[in-house]
Amino acid sequence: MTRILPAFLIGLLFGTGILLSGMANPAKVLNFFDIAGTFDPSLAFVMGAALIVTVIGYRLVMARPAPVLAAGFSLPGTTRLDLRLIGGSALFGIGWGLAGFCPGGVVPALGLGRSEPFVFAGAMVAAIAAIRLVEAWRVRQPQTA
Repeated sequence: MTRILPAFLIGLLFGTGILLSGMANPAKVLNFFDIAGTFDPSLAFVMGAALIVTVIGYRLVMARPAPVLAAGFSLPGTTRLDLRLIGGSALFGIGWGLAGFCPGGVVPALGLGRSEPFVFAGAMVAAIAAIRLVEAWRVRQPQTA
């Protein structure tokens, strides 16, 4: 229970930032990608501000011996670029460019009463489930040399 309240408050802060910045509005996001038409550079400013906060936050957090609410840090075991990372990044970008939502931005948009965020979130959950099924299937396949 001690970890739920901080996670809720951090999520609330993130969602509020998404809503206030307009990033829960897919038209605003899609206008960022429409360089030859209704270009709106505000997404770049939101990303820049997020990057500054992230860099400062990582410097402060990683200077600690352990997280406040966990026994240790959970960091990636590799920095290698592989097909899963590149493919996932490509799918993320394609989905974001087509729908105007990203996984973080769609959650606060669910509370706006529109159907599009629910369609996107459903498709996202279905894609995650499909990838997990494919990965489980791959693990069960005999390895050939």
